[in-house]
Amino acid sequence: MESQQHLLIVDDDREIRALVGDYLKKNDFRISIAADGKQMRTVLEQSRIDLVVLDLMLPGEDGLSLCRELRTRSNLPVLMLTARSDPFDRVLGLEIGADDYLTKPFEPRELLARIRSILRRAQALPLNLAPQPARRYRFADWVLDAGTHQLISPQGVSVTLSGAEHRLLLVFLTHANRVLTRNQLMDMVRGREADPFDRSIDLRVSRLRQKLRDDARAPRLIKTLRNEGYILATSVEPEV
Repeated sequence: MESQQHLLIVDDDREIRALVGDYLKKNDFRISIAADGKQMRTVLEQSRIDLVVLDLMLPGEDGLSLCRELRTRSNLPVLMLTARSDPFDRVLGLEIGADDYLTKPFEPRELLARIRSILRRAQALPLNLAPQPARRYRFADWVLDAGTHQLISPQGVSVTLSGAEHRLLLVFLTHANRVLTRNQLMDMVRGREADPFDRSIDLRVSRLRQKLRDDARAPRLIKTLRNEGYILATSVEPEV
């Protein structure tokens, strides 16, 4: 792990960029800034970035479009900022691959805490998964390469997973045929105390089912147990 991790702040508000950038610099991060999608791409081409702080409302391409673009080519962690109070926008951000969200106005300390939490999850698996030595998992004719984050379909097609989707699938694969509550899943995937009213884990399960072509009305792989949680109902063959 490098002594200074490199963060990219993408926000068209000059004051927000300055405030957030100065605060994070004081907390030992290296900072780059961008005002829009074009500048974001330039920074990403020229520098190694560890995490993107991405504003939802941007001129031209909005944050959702840029997050979707990032997810098509990388698992770079993304923290979405939004001034909107509508939970639909925050949920949509998580659904397309953002690792977390924060509503403006926010406390800089909370922003710092969430950034550190995302980076910890990106650096390593949760402690209760760390002893698992497998690098590849075969299940129901699918293959997940835990090292490269590649999910290969039964037809040999590579399926793109967001960082959050990869972590969720890995949790299911390392706990196959065990019932996992929503709180357990959120704790392992998101690394912070679960809000009993937060339904983002249900959305992520739904997205993962779509990637696995698992019919939500009659799922064969990830099954819902009413009032209990979810279970991956298939055998898994780990390969070292």
